[in-house]
Amino acid sequence: MASSEGEEKKNPLINRALEPDSDAPVEAGLELAQFAAGCFWGVELRFQRVEGVVKTEVGYSQGHLDNPNYKLVCSGSTNHAEVVRVQFDPKICPYTTLLDVFWARHDPTTLNRQGNDVGTQYRSGIYYYNERQAELARESLEAKQKEFKDKKIVTEILPAKTFYRAEEYHQQYLEKGGRNGLKQSAAKGCNDPIRCYG
Repeated sequence: MASSEGEEKKNPLINRALEPDSDAPVEAGLELAQFAAGCFWGVELRFQRVEGVVKTEVGYSQGHLDNPNYKLVCSGSTNHAEVVRVQFDPKICPYTTLLDVFWARHDPTTLNRQGNDVGTQYRSGIYYYNERQAELARESLEAKQKEFKDKKIVTEILPAKTFYRAEEYHQQYLEKGGRNGLKQSAAKGCNDPIRCYG
């Protein structure tokens, strides 16, 4: 049985970080999905461009510390992954489409790294909200593994835990211009190359 917010405040033993993500989509008929595929900036922009994706947010999930921040996550001490939480309309964008985007966006055979980004926060993960998502994620991993033959996929597939929204400057970072002020398009269907650091 879930504890009320008041009970959580009274009981310091309840760690919200370890609980299932209980947030709901912004409107009826939408679903949530969470993915970790390296630095969340480029991953978010790729999902923003998908028709049927209504909202994206970057943040932290799968760790053990309540209310983490970027500095703590980057220290490796919280075990959080940098994730993108996607709100999508399954009538326009099936979950399998999101899985295809996820696999195409990163190398799922590198443990705790993507390119020059190294650390547990950069791991590969699919964090599901229901058993149907879990089943589809496992099926997609099995299919993708056949393509890699000699390399083992290290992507974790786990229930979505509490999502902690990252600091505001991280949100839609590349669309806003990144560190160099070079805005990148988040338009639906855009195929422009994604420059990870702006």
